[in-house]
Amino acid sequence: MNLSDYPYLKKIGKNIIIFIITMFVLSIIVFVMARLAPGDPLQAFYGDALDTMSIEEMDAARVRLGLDGPIYYQYIKWLLLALGGDFGLSLQYKMPAMDVIAPLISNTIILGLTAYILVFALAIVLAVICAKHEDTLLDKLICKIGTMSYFIPAFWLGLILILIFSVNLNWFPSSGAYDYGQAGNIANRIWHMILPLTVMIFSHIWYYAYMIRNKLLDENRKDYVLLAKIKGLTKSEILWKHSLRNIAPTIVNLMAISIPHVLGGTVIAEAVFNYPGIGNMAISAAKYHDYNLLMLLVLITGSMVIITSMCAYMINEVIDPRMKDAGGTIWEK
Repeated sequence: MNLSDYPYLKKIGKNIIIFIITMFVLSIIVFVMARLAPGDPLQAFYGDALDTMSIEEMDAARVRLGLDGPIYYQYIKWLLLALGGDFGLSLQYKMPAMDVIAPLISNTIILGLTAYILVFALAIVLAVICAKHEDTLLDKLICKIGTMSYFIPAFWLGLILILIFSVNLNWFPSSGAYDYGQAGNIANRIWHMILPLTVMIFSHIWYYAYMIRNKLLDENRKDYVLLAKIKGLTKSEILWKHSLRNIAPTIVNLMAISIPHVLGGTVIAEAVFNYPGIGNMAISAAKYHDYNLLMLLVLITGSMVIITSMCAYMINEVIDPRMKDAGGTIWEK
């Protein structure tokens, strides 16, 4: 079979190869940085019992946990096991790293995906309102408020919301993803997500709304908009039916590059509200030198970023067929 006759298969093959290489390089960087960080991972595993262990016992423990030998030897040993689906033992929880993370992935996906959708849905609406009322008091007011909101630290805003709505008013819970035994209760999950979502949306919405607004204003100065006005279309119709559709590739690109940004906001929200997700777990893993858990968390989040970026590029090709003529992969642009 000649791959040149199947350009999509060739492109997918290139993306898969680049994905594998990127994940391999990422794993090396994180592995080396984690091993060179100060602190003893045995302390996380044995706790105070480490003080009573002899040198021989500590050496034997390092061998059992894969912490013996030079860094390159430790990495090769970890990689061979990881390729077989064994990501090692969590030093902090004393159980397989995947078993520790598995129950938390769904919590992070629910919180992160909900915030992601709401941020861009509201950003588009806000951008259209500003573009429709360009240079009016409403536009200027939204721009001022949006700019101020962008510079408010997310962790500070989270603490203020906890103080007001959890401590003083007792309207919303200050921690957790759901009440005990209510994992399947959607209403209970939403109740717990309101404050974290407020922080995430407030911290991200204006950054993307402002860029979409400016792109819409540039689009509104093109000749076809003047022609549409002559034909009798209202400003709202032009914005929603024509201008917004024409800048769709730009919005998709923004959505792709925003994945690490929103993911970082999820980590902060999980830490402030003690939300049981992989972001909060990553902070704990780094704090306690839980190498195996930290490696798995980085690989999961890294793969999410890379895969979504590749998907965004393929979606852009469908939206804007001119991109197909360029060929290559997202990483070659």
